[in-house]
Parts: sequence; structure tokens; C-alpha cells
Amino acid sequence: MFDNNETLEQARQRNIHDALIEDIGTGDWTAKLVPSKPVKAQLIVRQEAVLCGVDWFEGTLKKLDPNAKVTWHYLEGDLMKPDTKVCDIEADSQALLSSERTCINFLQTLSWTASITRQHVDAIAGASPNPQGCAVLDTRKTIPGLRQAQKYAVLVGGGKNQRLALWHGILIKENHIAAAGSVTAALKNALALNAGVDIQIEVENFAELEEALAAGAKSILIDNFNTDQMKQAVAITAGRALLEASGGINLDQMRAIASTGVDRISLGKLTKDVNAVDFSMRIL
Repeated sequence: MFDNNETLEQARQRNIHDALIEDIGTGDWTAKLVPSKPVKAQLIVRQEAVLCGVDWFEGTLKKLDPNAKVTWHYLEGDLMKPDTKVCDIEADSQALLSSERTCINFLQTLSWTASITRQHVDAIAGASPNPQGCAVLDTRKTIPGLRQAQKYAVLVGGGKNQRLALWHGILIKENHIAAAGSVTAALKNALALNAGVDIQIEVENFAELEEALAAGAKSILIDNFNTDQMKQAVAITAGRALLEASGGINLDQMRAIASTGVDRISLGKLTKDVNAVDFSMRIL
């Protein structure tokens, strides 16, 4: 059953197929009310947002009309202005009407993730004393079935991806440590796997941090530390491992956290607290 690791392109094709099956099923009765003929349409964005999901939008439309043409007025990753035209569309009328909602669903969701990521990236610009800077990362708190798409949107927004999935890296959390018996034992077991993937361990206090460093940890998640504790953790670590801050962090805290010198800040909200960018499509 689980015999391969899905690529982004494979995930996109699956997303499109599943979304159309979900919405159209055995047929779109309402689209049959209009004659099948070439039409032109425009897509308008109603708010400032980062454009993301162009390939999902076009792929969905062209699944129903392979000859459809979309002319974009913004590039993927561009900041769109409110009440401006995003693209012009030429397509078969029935295909356009049947795919309209699904096309926009992908665009509104991925553009939201890209937009909120951009906000958090911009919030820490120039704040970090770390020579490598401070990166904004996502988590695995994603919409089921849209993991790859949402993580792609984080990249479009200027963030970076934490491990894509369980196969992509080892993250030792408190329950793994408890089951293994200690920080040292959990790390030893992880290294013994020789999995060829990154290994990260979560610590909840300075004692665990010291133990993780002594055990050879190269990537450490400091969970729910306050900014003073983060500064102390940076001093203790002294560049021996990457330090990642996490734990209910909001936009207002971002700059202060980046200024502590941590290497990364991970945020579940980028992909789990989903809103929708307001788009509107009109046939001309």
C-alpha cells in the first residue's frame, strides 16, 4: 500500500482528479443548461494577496477543456492588488462552469497560505543577529490530501519546508523520548537506523538541551521557550546545532524571537488555520 513517496507533480494531479470527482461526480446538471461554446472570462482578486496555485487552477480547467487558454496578469508569488484582474480565460462554456469552483478553491486556499507566510517572513526581515539569518518553517499540520500543495505554497510565500512527511525526516518528540527512555537513548536509536534523513529532537528544558547536544544532536526543536530562554539556549548551543523555536507563536512575537538568534521558527498556523483569499470569476 505504502510503496512510494509522492512527488509534487503526482500530488497535484491527484488533487485535481480528486477535487473534480468530488464536485462533478457523474455529471454537472447545471452546466448542461447552457450551450457548449467558446466563452471568455476574467478572474478578479478582491484583496491584497500573494498569488499561488496557478498550476492547480490551469490543470483543473484543462482537465475538462484541454484547449482552454489562461493569460495571467500576475506571476506565481506576486503580490496582487485589491480589485485587479488576475487572469483572462478562454474556454468551453460548460467546462468553465463545471471547473470554476474547484479552480478558485485551489487558488483561494494556496494563495492564503502563501500570503500569511509572506507576512511572517516580512515580520522578521533584518531582525536576526544570526549570520545565517532566521527561516520561517511550516509543520505537518496540514489539510489531509493537500500536504504537498500547502507546503509548496509556503515556499512561494518565502518560507521553508520542515520535513514533508514521516518518510522525509526523523523528528523525536516528547512521546518518542518517553517511550525510548531518555533523550540520549532516542537519539542513539535514530542514528542507528542510518536512514539517510535529517534527525531533529524536541527539548523542553535546558537539561534536555544539554543532553541532546552531548548525544550529538545537530537539529534541536526548543518548544515553548520564552525569548529569554531562547537567548540562553542559543548561548548554550553556540552553533553546535540548529535551533528551531516553536509553540503557539503569533505574528507579534516573530521579530523578538528572530532577534534571539535562533535559526528557525516553525508555525503550524501557516497551513492549519486556513482562510480564503477572495476571488471572483465573471464570464464576459
